This record gives sequence, structure tokens and C-alpha cells, in this order.
Amino acid sequence: MQPEPWLRGPIPDVSPLLAPILYSFRQAREDLRKHTVGLSAAQIWAKPGGAGSVGFHLRHIAGSTDRLTTYLRGERLTPEQMAALEAEHEPGAGREELLTQIERVFEEAEKQVRSIDPATLAEPRYVGRQRLPTTVIGLLTHIAEHTARHVGQAISAARLARPVEGS
Repeated sequence: MQPEPWLRGPIPDVSPLLAPILYSFRQAREDLRKHTVGLSAAQIWAKPGGAGSVGFHLRHIAGSTDRLTTYLRGERLTPEQMAALEAEHEPGAGREELLTQIERVFEEAEKQVRSIDPATLAEPRYVGRQRLPTTVIGLLTHIAEHTARHVGQAISAARLARPVEGS
């Protein structure tokens, strides 16, 4: 069994100050692929106990990463991003489509992270319509922890959506 991404050594040509966000993306990919294997479309969009569906969490991981990296670039959200946010709970996409969406967003985010000069980590950034203050490192930290939070929720939802063996 392979160790978790953060235990696989340094990432070549990436500052150790930027590597944690890349490790979090690797961990998310691996955990989501592993824990959603075999789920039907109905299971992906089931809301066990009224909780968020696996599908919602997968869409939200992709969407929130896209939105937060927009703020990381110092930009404001587009109408398309706002519409995607509103549609995160709508059932439809299957497992592979959702995982592909996450992969695409993570790849773009990784390019952006790799281009960051570590000397800029304390630079100010602003989030949302209210332009709440943060920094480059603050956004990177939040992207990593927010992704991990929703990966855990997706794993729990996947476990609850599977039929209980022997029943």
C-alpha cells in the first residue's frame, strides 16, 4: 500500500510552502476515486438522512476550488460561476463526469499554484461581494481544508448511500 501523498517526498520544482495544497489535491483525487467506486447514479444523488449527496459534494469541491482560485488571481466571480454555484445540488451527472470535472479544476488550480512566487504569500486578496480580506496563503490554506472537509463528507455520504450487506 502506497503512503499518503504528503509522505511520498517533496514535489520536484515546488516550494515546500506551496506543496501542501498540491498534496491535498492528490489526496482528494485518490480518496474520492476509491470511495465512490461502484456507486450508481441513484446512489451518487441520494441524500441519506437528508445530508448532502455524494454528487453535491463532488460538484462543490470542483466549484469551490474554481471560485477560490479566481479570488487567488485577484479576480471576481463570473455570472457562469455564480450559476454553477446555484446548480450544485441539482442531480444528473454520474460519477465519472463528476470526477472528471474535479480533475479538470484541480489541474488548472495546480498550474496556478505552481506559478505562485512564495515571496507573494502575504499579499492581500479579497473574497466575495463583500470583498472580505485574506492573503494568498490564507486562500491556499482554505482551499486545502475546504476540499478535505467535503471529501470527508462525500466519503460518509457514499457509505450511507450503499445498501447494507446482508439486508
